Order: sequence, then C-alpha cells, then structure tokens
Amino acid sequence: MTKASSAKSVLLNPVHCLAFGFGSGLSPKAPGTFGTLMAVPFCIVLLQLSPLYYVVALALSFLLGIYLCGKTATDLGVHDHPGIVWDEFVGYWITMAFVPANWLWLLLGFLLFRLFDIWKPWPIRLLDRNVHGGLGIMIDDVLAGCFAWVVLQLLMIGFANF
Repeated sequence: MTKASSAKSVLLNPVHCLAFGFGSGLSPKAPGTFGTLMAVPFCIVLLQLSPLYYVVALALSFLLGIYLCGKTATDLGVHDHPGIVWDEFVGYWITMAFVPANWLWLLLGFLLFRLFDIWKPWPIRLLDRNVHGGLGIMIDDVLAGCFAWVVLQLLMIGFANF
C-alpha cells in the first residue's frame, strides 16, 4: 500500500479518521505534536462549556478513544501506531480543564502536555509498556495530561498570587 492510498484509506474510514486526528497523525514527522496542535481549536470550543459539561465531554472522549485507538491499531496491525493521535487530543483537553481560553494558557498547556507525553515519567512509562489495546494507547496520554494539568493549576495559583 502506498503512502497516498494509506492516507486516503485513513481519511475515508470514520474510525481511523478520528483516531488519526482528522489527518493530523499522518504527519511524517512529530505526528503527536501535530495531533496536539489539531486539538487546540477543539479545546477552545470545549473551554466554552460549563465545568460539568467539560468533564462529561472529557469522559466521553476518553471512552470513545479507547474504542477508536484500539480498533484502528487492530485494523492496522500495529499497537500504538504513531499516527494514532486521538489520545493526544484527550490528553491535551485534560491538561486544559478549568484553564482560561487565552493564547498564554493554551501555549503553556500545549508545551507542558508535550513535555510529559514525550518524557513519560513514572508511572506513565510503566503503564505505557504494560497496558495494551485501546486503553493502553489512551492511558499514557491521559496521565501525561493529568501531570501537565497539575503543573498548569500550580502556575495559575502562582500567577494569581503574584
């Protein structure tokens, strides 16, 4: 299968298209970063929701992601294919929960999430290696999002007291 035909098949299959972040995961370099970048406009919309609806959207996105990522990995025959970036979407959205929707916080959240997603400190790396399937694909990014969220919340407290 050529790159052009595989890109076309990803974009034409709704499950794969979502798992590949509407095509952002097709980037030949740094697909996770491009996936996170694609998550930003959606995050701006999500941040307009009430906190309750934001949490509900996160939970549904996580559950959907377990299916999307697991199904796509199975169909492609590759566990955690680099192009599967729905997990980055959800991880970034976790990072940004209850944060102001302005460029400074969006950028800080982006940088912190990417840092934790790439670095994978304990227990993220442990789970990344030992949990398989759709949950395994999702869980490391969910935890990276949680770590980044904690740091972002501490920064918000620090700036509020400054």
